[in-house]
Amino acid sequence: MVRRADRGGEDTPFRLHGDLLTTTLLAFLRNWNAYGYQLAQQLSEAGLPAFDSGTVYRTLRQLEKTGLVSSFWDTSESGPARRMYSLTKAGDVFLSSWIDVLGRYQAVLQKTIERMDSANSFGSEVDVEDDDEPQGPRALRR
Repeated sequence: MVRRADRGGEDTPFRLHGDLLTTTLLAFLRNWNAYGYQLAQQLSEAGLPAFDSGTVYRTLRQLEKTGLVSSFWDTSESGPARRMYSLTKAGDVFLSSWIDVLGRYQAVLQKTIERMDSANSFGSEVDVEDDDEPQGPRALRR
């Protein structure tokens, strides 16, 4: 099982799964075919929240069932055959739609953060814990 801890060394409360995992896997497959193990390594190297490699393989199988990726058994290297995944046309269309949605979502979050910063600069106080770390949405920007 591949798991990644956050930068502080403690397990992060966020988990990479669902639509975020799906779109990330599709994005990785947009430019090259890859084995499941390679995709799990890419996720880990990208610094994303913790994930279970079993979830990656289950997600890839589900993406194949829905026609967003295809796979074949690669026997070109020495050793056992390995399943190679690739993005389908339907997967590329789905990914493009999600990239658009995520871009709009990012814009909404950015406007919200800017409004909070503006309100705070006009005299509103921000509650800070004893360790002086920001709490709430503003902490996401770090």
